[in-house]
Amino acid sequence: MPPDPEEEYDFKPERYEVVLNRPDYRDAVIDEKAQRRGYILPLILFIVTVFSTIFAGAIQQGVDPIHNPATLLKGVPFSFTLLLILGTHELSHYFVSRRYGVRVTLPYFIPSPFPPVGTFGAFIKMKSPILTKEALIDIGISGPIGGFIVSIIAVMVGLNLSTVVQVGVFEGVKLGSPLIFEWLSRVIVGAPKEGYDILLHPVAFAGWIGFFVTSLNLLPIGQLDGGHIAYAILGEKQRIVSIVMIPLLLILGFYGWPGWFVWAILVSTLGIRHPPIIDPEIPIDRRHRLLGVAALATFIITFIPIPFSFS
Repeated sequence: MPPDPEEEYDFKPERYEVVLNRPDYRDAVIDEKAQRRGYILPLILFIVTVFSTIFAGAIQQGVDPIHNPATLLKGVPFSFTLLLILGTHELSHYFVSRRYGVRVTLPYFIPSPFPPVGTFGAFIKMKSPILTKEALIDIGISGPIGGFIVSIIAVMVGLNLSTVVQVGVFEGVKLGSPLIFEWLSRVIVGAPKEGYDILLHPVAFAGWIGFFVTSLNLLPIGQLDGGHIAYAILGEKQRIVSIVMIPLLLILGFYGWPGWFVWAILVSTLGIRHPPIIDPEIPIDRRHRLLGVAALATFIITFIPIPFSFS
């Protein structure tokens, strides 16, 4: 109903106060500076890891990059392939986490001064909790699947560039073969004759490392990727799985590769209990249960009980 123009209103401006809610631009500048600082360390670590993996790749080729820096170029194929695998793994986590509204850092690459790999891998840090089990599965599986796919491509390309040599001609570290690597090598190279083995091209070696890293991340322990997936499916029972896995790793250390001792200590130190999610009551659907099965299958075909032995 329109107001009556004849009606008088008692309007007194002094009874009202106008407040301008202006943004504090100083806070915005501080946030922007903090965001820029958040880019600096990951970038520096990535650049150092590029050089450390190139150096490691050159050492693999039997050259001396210290006295002849030009030979560093021989390490580029290995470095590029390995960083592509690790980068795909971590960025898959990063973008899926952002899609679910989880605050995460950029990937931190960890350089290593030791050949023949030149890196201890990479990781991201989550700065906010995860809401649902489905989000936890998607975030957990995205990295291993992304890295696994790139590793398959790398191994297929690298095996075509590899050579079959007589055993004993080249002495050094002998690599164990996960099921997926064994299948691919039989298809691409064929089964070597008795007394012969495959001398891997650096690209194939980087792909092999990608499989190894995938299996390590899919161990259903603590806050590893496999731990995320197991917690989403099993809930608090995932802690029991984590506890059982530690002695299994120790047994593998006794009868296989001593590095499993280090890995058992590391994951125990980081914690075997998975932190709770915000809304654990929301159930997971059939598609996400199938993703859990896919993660288990990927772990089985990439796991290497004895990854390294010496001949």
